[in-house]
Amino acid sequence: MKVAVFSTRPYDREFLDSANDESKAGHALFYLESRLNSQTAHLARDHDCVCAFVNDQLGRAELEILAAGGTRLIALRSAGFNNVDLDAADALGLRIGRVPAYSPDAIAEHAAALILTLNRKIHKAYARVREGNFALEGLLGFDLKGKVAGVIGTGKIGINLARILKGFGCEVLASDPFETPELAAIGGRYVPLDELLARCDVISLHCPLTPETHHMIGREAIAKMKRGVMLINTSRGAVMDARAIIAGLKSGKVGYVGLDVYEEEEDLFFENLSDQVIRDDVFVRLMTFPNVLITGHQGFFTREAMTAIAGTTIDNISAFERSGAPLHPVPSERRG
Repeated sequence: MKVAVFSTRPYDREFLDSANDESKAGHALFYLESRLNSQTAHLARDHDCVCAFVNDQLGRAELEILAAGGTRLIALRSAGFNNVDLDAADALGLRIGRVPAYSPDAIAEHAAALILTLNRKIHKAYARVREGNFALEGLLGFDLKGKVAGVIGTGKIGINLARILKGFGCEVLASDPFETPELAAIGGRYVPLDELLARCDVISLHCPLTPETHHMIGREAIAKMKRGVMLINTSRGAVMDARAIIAGLKSGKVGYVGLDVYEEEEDLFFENLSDQVIRDDVFVRLMTFPNVLITGHQGFFTREAMTAIAGTTIDNISAFERSGAPLHPVPSERRG
């Protein structure tokens, strides 16, 4: 199949080419550095498939352009699909394939890295020692052992983080409308969300972005939390209300924030903006806090995860070519 791959970086080409070659699929991959939006969607004309990433726009306007140009399959290089207008895709006869799992260990381990770095001020210590400053003032942390850690969303990533936190000796509480017995097997337990918010010293988000989870962590939720709570988000940026987080940081209610995602990240992440002025005032304000650590959506970025993402993406395209359906479609129960 002819495939237009948007938001391409050199590493995308490396792993997709390798997966295409190893599977002997023979797809014609046309790489585009530009993000997919209403201005660039026409570049996919005469391509059977569009391969998109997390910050590509796949609203009704973009999908109509793609469908008119001959596209029949949207192959997402991600598990999330909140950037896709599923109703419009259905109406236009477009099929959507995704990567439901790649390396849940990668993102869980990145969340744990954010927790440890924030707690023990590793980023600050590194910068100090590079300058010959070995003073310990301002680097005081706390033992994770004995603390109460909350995991919101217990899919594969959330369960893996729960397992890591149990290894540190934390009491693990979780909240998810779809409970899994795996949590009890590792020593965690489900509680109502309000109880989790009130009891936890560390709260990590691993839920999809849906209308129900949009700004789940806002002013009302923060008001229920312990003073000095640590908040970690490696799921989707809009699960948190960034302005409410800033208010919580200013008041001291929120003690630490670790983010690998941001609500308006499509204008920032995956680009080198080091020689430009960042115009997002909310993001710039977040970066001024010494107890905030932000990484640029790199939680998924391990060799194992990239190999799995590329392999599953090629498999989705090949399955569609054979049968008219991707191997991993968006689940029907998540379309509501």
